[in-house]
Amino acid sequence: MASLSPTPSTSSSSQALVIVAVVVSVVSVSCSQVVAADGHPDYADALGKAILFFQGQRSGQLPPDQAVTWRSNSGLSDGSAANVDLTGGYYDGGDNVKFGFPMAFTTTMLSWSVLEHGGKMKARVHDARAAVRWGADYLLKAATQTPGTLYVGVGDPDADHRCWERPEDMDTPRAVYAVSASAPGSDAAGEAAAALAAASMVFKAADPTYAGRLLAAARDVMELAVRHQGKYSDSIGGDIGAYYQSYSGYKDELLWGSAWLLWATKNTSYLGYLCSLGDSDGVDMFSWDNKLAGARVLLARRALVNGDTRLEPFRQQAEDFFCRILPGSPSSTTQYTAGGLMHKSGYANLQYVTSASFLLTTYAKYMAVSRHTFSCQGLPVTAKTLRALAKKQVDYILGVNPQGMSYMVNFGARWPQRIHHRASSLPSVASHPAHIGCQEGFQSFFYASGANPNVHTGAVVGGPDENDAFPDDRADYARSEPTTYTAAPLVGCLAYLAGTYRS
Repeated sequence: MASLSPTPSTSSSSQALVIVAVVVSVVSVSCSQVVAADGHPDYADALGKAILFFQGQRSGQLPPDQAVTWRSNSGLSDGSAANVDLTGGYYDGGDNVKFGFPMAFTTTMLSWSVLEHGGKMKARVHDARAAVRWGADYLLKAATQTPGTLYVGVGDPDADHRCWERPEDMDTPRAVYAVSASAPGSDAAGEAAAALAAASMVFKAADPTYAGRLLAAARDVMELAVRHQGKYSDSIGGDIGAYYQSYSGYKDELLWGSAWLLWATKNTSYLGYLCSLGDSDGVDMFSWDNKLAGARVLLARRALVNGDTRLEPFRQQAEDFFCRILPGSPSSTTQYTAGGLMHKSGYANLQYVTSASFLLTTYAKYMAVSRHTFSCQGLPVTAKTLRALAKKQVDYILGVNPQGMSYMVNFGARWPQRIHHRASSLPSVASHPAHIGCQEGFQSFFYASGANPNVHTGAVVGGPDENDAFPDDRADYARSEPTTYTAAPLVGCLAYLAGTYRS
């Protein structure tokens, strides 16, 4: 990415105004249909819809209180290829494969959303915990059924992507993939440990027995990650790792998993290990692949809120991340579209926007509590600075943008009608009980020009391109496919904003 040019300034006060001016300019183009009378979208409504999205991604036996009724049971024999039970969990996006690596990240971020911002979710916190539990239940199965083994995927991704069929109809191979001492996968195991540890804290008060099982599994999986190091995509065979291999390597997952276990257990042995992993590599994005920024913000929490000076290096690294994404910062390495959207990738860009926005809102909370400020090469940054940028990014997603389109399905006046999502684009089992075959789905539904028959409420698509353009084309998966790891961090952002800017 090309860097933004440093903005010249003669004083710290005028430098502070640079960031405010740039952030405010982001909303110079707005869409009145999605903005409430008090000047912002209805964050509470968007929050409820973002949480509901996860019900549409469920695999397995659906519960009696399932609200997304166009989905039915699926994947009920998952795991049988390895004589284990791997039913449940989430499909990552618009396909029917269960990729454990991004699913674990999704569960971690849903858990973090509840832990940091659950108090602002009000009645929605019950649904958010249910979303966490659906992922955690699956990961607990994946981590505990065979000693020394973590199952990291179900389904043949190549075969699955050659078909366009409902999860309820899928008849492609349900291959099972696992990491172990003989097939290392520190990235997948480190992320699973983070998810299990984070979820254990979500349920610590309400269900201590369940929380204890999650935490015990997290410790075991983390030990597997540390003792037998390697990338899971190098070990598991098949092509599942090619879809979600960790391009950043696995050291960031070792840091991430250890950081979560430090918080969950208060065991300082993790602190020593964290310091051995610490490095000063600069990053300007946070995702299912690269966890460095998230781990540093999580550890900075302990430095700022708890006063643990041993973690000061991680606080400084966390703040370096923000300096790399703030518009107007002399050290920015982040591009923004003309309409004000953070642009990191031509593929599913909004995943990076929601993840960065979560870190912005969460660190703003830490800064406010500790009355902390920092600077980017002399440019003052406050909690308000970070909160303002996050708000502008979320507002853009919800429709305050040049297209006047919300990129969350069923929110606002205009939203994507033809998302790249099998279950949404094919008629439900209730309305079309007959089996829809692999190729029939392409011929009859994928290439159809009409809107998807099932409205996948709360789904957030990949988003517009660098020119703020969005084609709303089912075949354009880079921009039209929703994913769980885009939605999960947005849950926390929306909760924070709903509590801060009340309608």
